[in-house]
Amino acid sequence: MLELINPNPEIITTRLEEDGAFPNNPKLPLIIYQRALNFPATESAAVAEGVLHANHWTGSWRNGIYPFQHYHSTAHEVLVICGGSARVQLGGPSGREFEIAPGDVLVLPAGTAHKNLGSSSDFLVVGAYPDGQEMDMRYGKPGERPNADENIRKVSLPKTDPLYGENGPLIKAWHG
Repeated sequence: MLELINPNPEIITTRLEEDGAFPNNPKLPLIIYQRALNFPATESAAVAEGVLHANHWTGSWRNGIYPFQHYHSTAHEVLVICGGSARVQLGGPSGREFEIAPGDVLVLPAGTAHKNLGSSSDFLVVGAYPDGQEMDMRYGKPGERPNADENIRKVSLPKTDPLYGENGPLIKAWHG
């Protein structure tokens, strides 16, 4: 499986500011690995799941990204783009927009708002969470905070990067 992982992807690391309804993460940056995986289209989801599980990111699912703003206050999330393309907004209604394609990987720290702004009909994502973490659904509605903020503070750091294991870029960016 290691030959499928690009050892030198372009990495975007950015901190997203809280915007009122959406907390984002006050301490941890969003990480995007561009063109991180090189997999055959027919096996992309299975390959992604194998890589994630080998690095202790579990509870995987296959779908897309919801077309409404939402976030998780109880878990970090990895999104592996396995098919198609999309334009996503990260950080809430005033957040940043990104074009994503197969092989791109987004690592969202707990609290990061995300939304699909438009995608191709073959858009496919594999998502997962660090071992022991289970996500909740939050929508930026009044009353979600301060409970969501407290949840975010309590989410433990993952022990491994979802692609590169114990010494990956996520470990350096999040563990300091």
